[in-house]
Amino acid sequence: MEPGHASPSPTRPGDATARSLRFGYGTNGLADLRLDDALALLADLGYDGVGLTLDHMHLDPLAPDLAARTRRLAHRLDALGLGVTVETGARYVLDPRRKHGPSLLDPDPDDRARRVDLLLRAVRVAADLGAHAVHCFSGTLPPGTDPDTAWQRLAESLAPVLDAAATAGVPLAIEPEPGHLLATLADFHRLSGALGDPDPLGLTLDIGHCQCLEPLSPADCVRAAAPWLRHVQVEDMRRGVHEHLPFGDGEIDFPPVLAALSAVGYRGLTVVELPRHSHAGPLHAERSLPFLRLAAASRPPAAHPDPRPPTFSRAHQRPFPSVTSPTSRTAPVPNPSVAPTGVPSATPEGSTP
Repeated sequence: MEPGHASPSPTRPGDATARSLRFGYGTNGLADLRLDDALALLADLGYDGVGLTLDHMHLDPLAPDLAARTRRLAHRLDALGLGVTVETGARYVLDPRRKHGPSLLDPDPDDRARRVDLLLRAVRVAADLGAHAVHCFSGTLPPGTDPDTAWQRLAESLAPVLDAAATAGVPLAIEPEPGHLLATLADFHRLSGALGDPDPLGLTLDIGHCQCLEPLSPADCVRAAAPWLRHVQVEDMRRGVHEHLPFGDGEIDFPPVLAALSAVGYRGLTVVELPRHSHAGPLHAERSLPFLRLAAASRPPAAHPDPRPPTFSRAHQRPFPSVTSPTSRTAPVPNPSVAPTGVPSATPEGSTP
């Protein structure tokens, strides 16, 4: 070795994890900022991308000249070096009176068609932006609707969206959402099977939701979901309470989760989702990225004892803790996996009812 040259440091497993993951921040957590200001902030902070929720203040999908506005945004994202995924969880973008309404499950076919139209617009936007996925969700079970009927509506409503996604080359990534008809990973497989396991249908995995109600650990959820994983959302959360929390305020052990994402080869964006923290969005964006980078660089735990990835089946649908509202800790709401489907599990957050 030449004098004055230090020997190279050995590469730790955590180093590879930190390099392989790409972190973004959701615009639904920056709702008080103009879109261009939000993008500039994320680029300045060092984020790799953005989870773009199509909303009235951020690339309104229903306003005129959507294609032209999308082209300008594509140039801006390119100039800032930001990747993007397109999310469709805006609360009132379709109906000023019904949060997240109408849904793909509504009894009125015209209402369902409005949601389908939004998703078709999202697919076109995603293709024009070069996004790696389009996020969506099922919606809650409408009062008086039989669950089997709702599942049929969901499959039929998604069929044209999946055709458009296949043509555009952008996967549709549906999110299991507490309180929705499609609430768990097992529910995702029910939908996929009913549709014939189409290639364009993928999965949005929310790490907090795994902590909230899935039978496996969040890291095991990542491994089980890997073949269908197209988009990842991340925040902290507590078991049985559907409340999106800043990192460190919940119960999730993040180094194993991030190590699992790296190990399964996930290369899309891992997007921070804190929709109820927009009042302090810039501060949370600033704090979140160093936390994630540190967690990703931490040495992962010992190898999983079983080399085969865990799998989901209906057998995993064992009772969980009651899911409570963060605003009413003493009034638990039944977990959707053991209660009638569609019972809201918490005060609305993100794409929840």
